[in-house]
Amino acid sequence: MAGGQVARSVGSIEGIYRRHVQMVYRLCYSYLGSSAEAEDATQALFMKLVEHPRSFEGEEHEKAWLIVAAKNHCLDVLKSAARSRVVALDERVLEPSVEDEVLADEPSEAMRAILRLPEKYKDVVFLHYFEGKRTDEIARMLGSPPSTIRNRLADARALLRKELGGGRT
Repeated sequence: MAGGQVARSVGSIEGIYRRHVQMVYRLCYSYLGSSAEAEDATQALFMKLVEHPRSFEGEEHEKAWLIVAAKNHCLDVLKSAARSRVVALDERVLEPSVEDEVLADEPSEAMRAILRLPEKYKDVVFLHYFEGKRTDEIARMLGSPPSTIRNRLADARALLRKELGGGRT
C-alpha cells in the first residue's frame, strides 16, 4: 500500500492476506511445530490486523510487520504453553494415547533442531531457507547489516550441524 495508507478496507486486508498468508503460516509452523497451532496463530495475526489497522509504506514494510508480529505472537503462545505444561503432563499420565497423537504431528528432527535455535538464528534461517530471501533482503527486513545476517546464517548452520551430528565444516 503506497504512501502509508492504512489497511482499513476489507479489500486491502484481503490483499495483504492473499500476499502473505502462506509466509505467515510457515513462520508460525517453524516456531510452534504443529499445523493446528500454526493455523490458529495465522488466523489470530490477521484478525489483529482487522481489529487494529496498521499503516504500511509498501509491501516490504507490510511483510516486515507481519514477520515481527507473527514471531511475537508465537513466542507468546509458547510462553503460555510452557505455563500450562504441568497440567498437560498430569493428563498425559492418565491418557497415554495423547502422546501418540502428539507424535503424529511432530516435526522432523531437523525442524526440531531449528526450533531450538536462539531467536536471532531462527529468524534468519526461516527467512533464508523457508522464504528464499537473500541476505541483503533479510538485513533490510530485520534492520541489521548484511554481514551480521551472513554471520548468523553461518553460526546457525554450525549449530545445526553440531546438533544433528553432521561432520561437514
